[in-house]
Amino acid sequence: MRQAKTASSTCPASAAGECACPLSQVRAGTEVRIKQLLAAPELCQRLREMGLSEERQVRLVLQNRSVVCEVCNVRLGLSARLADSIWVEPLAKPHAA
Repeated sequence: MRQAKTASSTCPASAAGECACPLSQVRAGTEVRIKQLLAAPELCQRLREMGLSEERQVRLVLQNRSVVCEVCNVRLGLSARLADSIWVEPLAKPHAA
């Protein structure tokens, strides 16, 4: 299932499970879960080999012209174009007790 990128699909990363958006649109410091990889099959395979697979939790470290994310305690730098092909949803923030 391929999702179209529209203005209404932007992800404010404010509430978990309420939206899916490209990783490139997530704010730095946000933790997300990868929902779908929308790239050529060989590129999707390479992303999975690097740890960026569906249902994996990722923390966005830096969002600028490029994207730096942390997955499995490793930081990876991605181009904005590649980050556009990784669709994610924000994780719920733990409530303070």
